[in-house]
Amino acid sequence: MNGRLAASAAALVLLVALTGCGADTSGGSDAKPSPSASSASPEETASPTPTPTPTGDAVELPTDCRAILSEDVLSQLGETPLNDAAFGPSGVGEDGTLTCIWRDPRADTTGLVTTISRMNRGPALDMLNALVANEGFSCFTPDGGTRCEKTWQDPQYPVTDGRTLFWRDDILIDTTYSNLAPTGYTSSIIAHLFD
Repeated sequence: MNGRLAASAAALVLLVALTGCGADTSGGSDAKPSPSASSASPEETASPTPTPTPTGDAVELPTDCRAILSEDVLSQLGETPLNDAAFGPSGVGEDGTLTCIWRDPRADTTGLVTTISRMNRGPALDMLNALVANEGFSCFTPDGGTRCEKTWQDPQYPVTDGRTLFWRDDILIDTTYSNLAPTGYTSSIIAHLFD
């Protein structure tokens, strides 16, 4: 009987050790090991899976296109109209997404569109990885997030077009532009949202 008890104890220690090896994949779980294996239910042992971090819930989506930009960026935008009805829906959407369209309806191409929305980590990273693999975007990790960007020659006009995306804490900032790229634009939005 002592041999059977020793084998059971060894199996229990191995099970606890293996469970502990893969338990915290989220990088910041506060889960603590239970004092004894008999007090842990199957739900508790299986629960340390990646979940949204409290930081993501704390970040509010903005509601004002001008308030998220520094004075320097606003001065670079100058008299460019914001959210002209000619370009369709803009401002705050039903789901809280903010769309900012800086463009003059009299201009053929000059303008930029920024959408700030919620996006969970998995779908965001899948999307950003696809942009790198399929469309030649370059990505790096500044300001505690992931930023991907690409520029190209406009197919119709002699100007530069581009797209910049930044994801952090379940917030995606996605900007497309043509011949209008104020210096520090995305950085200004990041500073407003996360600092």
